[in-house]
Amino acid sequence: MLLSHDLPPPAASAAAPSSKRWWTLAVVALAQLMVVLDATVVNIALPSAQADLGFSNADRQWVVTAYSLAFGSLLLLGGRLGDLVGRKRMFLIGLVGFALASALGGAAPTFGVLIAARALQGVFGAMLAPTALAVLTTTFTIPKERARAFGVFGALAGAGGAIGLLLGGLLTQSLDWRWNLYINDVIAVVAVIGAVLLVPSVQRQGPRPRLDVPGTLLVSGGLFSLVFGFSNAESDGWGSPPAGRSSPRRACCSSSSCSGRPGRRTRCSRS
Repeated sequence: MLLSHDLPPPAASAAAPSSKRWWTLAVVALAQLMVVLDATVVNIALPSAQADLGFSNADRQWVVTAYSLAFGSLLLLGGRLGDLVGRKRMFLIGLVGFALASALGGAAPTFGVLIAARALQGVFGAMLAPTALAVLTTTFTIPKERARAFGVFGALAGAGGAIGLLLGGLLTQSLDWRWNLYINDVIAVVAVIGAVLLVPSVQRQGPRPRLDVPGTLLVSGGLFSLVFGFSNAESDGWGSPPAGRSSPRRACCSSSSCSGRPGRRTRCSRS
């Protein structure tokens, strides 16, 4: 007969939450704040960058569009790569890559280099954003704490837009428009140090996931078309050939509807 003092305590059977989990939240929120800040501070710096690099008003939209195309089309792939190579490793890759791309954009001597840097920012931002959410999910295993962590994460991400407007104007007026990109490197250094020391490495359980290459190409191509269509619809109109070919309907068809049963004509095939 077992007595009550012979039974193990309830907490012993379950793994205790990490003691650094709230510091992990601070690191992840800082990384997300950097991504959100970048979108607003760059918009504030556009007139000064245009005067310095000498690009036209028509080309100015590509400073934003290059980032949006890369970020939007590779977001799902970035989350999948986090499952394949490890979330902490992908989080660090995203942070370091975003910082290097920001440094390249800040030092850009020509408009082409600036656009390339913005596209690279979108690529590494697509790796960083979904991995940050995955790190929070695996770090906070208690539902009540997880809800609180996501609330703090969302609040900081929302506040980043307002902070970026103020910070972008201050940096452009006091220093130079290039510091609107260099500020990401300052934030990234702190976030990388915090990630190395505080973000836990979660061991994979179960078989290693595989990457569906055809599905990845279809989804990424569909998302690229969707973002490209929306980006050009305002200036060219929805009836223009680029916007029409990249409409949301065609983008969704390319990634889902046209992968129907063999031999069966879908609505996409008749459009």
